[in-house]
Amino acid sequence: MNDRRDPRHDGPAAGTPWPYPRWIAHRGAGKLAPENTLGAFRLGAQHGWRMFECDAKLSADGVPFLLHDATLERTTDGQGTAGDLPWDALSRLDAGSWHSRAWAGEPLPTLAALARYCLANGHLLNIEIKPTPGVELRTGEVVAAEAARLWAGAAVPPLLTSFRPESLQGALQAAPQLPRGLLVDTLWDGWFDHARRLGCVAVVANHVLWDAALVGQVQAAGLRCLSYTVNDAADAQRLLQLGTDGIITDRVDLFTPA
Repeated sequence: MNDRRDPRHDGPAAGTPWPYPRWIAHRGAGKLAPENTLGAFRLGAQHGWRMFECDAKLSADGVPFLLHDATLERTTDGQGTAGDLPWDALSRLDAGSWHSRAWAGEPLPTLAALARYCLANGHLLNIEIKPTPGVELRTGEVVAAEAARLWAGAAVPPLLTSFRPESLQGALQAAPQLPRGLLVDTLWDGWFDHARRLGCVAVVANHVLWDAALVGQVQAAGLRCLSYTVNDAADAQRLLQLGTDGIITDRVDLFTPA
């Protein structure tokens, strides 16, 4: 599925430059490879994708690394809360065998390792700040500071997003120059005010939430409208017709990024 329109010229927010493509590969390559591993990003790139989404949290000794869940059981051979372990222990875990035998031994990557890969290959990144409960502000601060260091001088910085306003506040304090986006699964009371107060450039919403009125409200405020996780062609077409600005998908094998 192709979309020939340039998102930089769509909608009421078109006056603000938007350097990111419309199509974004979720956790590297969706479900085709073990999520949030370097192997997944390489596979996504082989399918023609040039922007990726990842999840970043902190080890016990403050190293930003990639993992979605608070706990290790689903996607590694480890146990317990990931943020309770130092990076040395996390780096020795198997983050691939849960997916399939072909990926056995794939390690958890640091954010620095993913940055090196993306920068060397001209790929763009959406970093979702995924804090261990209780360290929301600090995670935002450390991830943003590390991203600012890693992408210093890059033409296009990573987009930092989070469901947690505290993490975005930390990112704002540590690296105000990096763009931020608020993730929302529901339209909770005050979400829009938080997005504006935190200086967000985008709202990243569960795709079912978007309708013409909501797109109009967000774009009229100068923010971009992104959607997760869009895996059906009919859903994608509806979002394109609404004039949304970004689609995050697992289906790197179904959609063709324009």
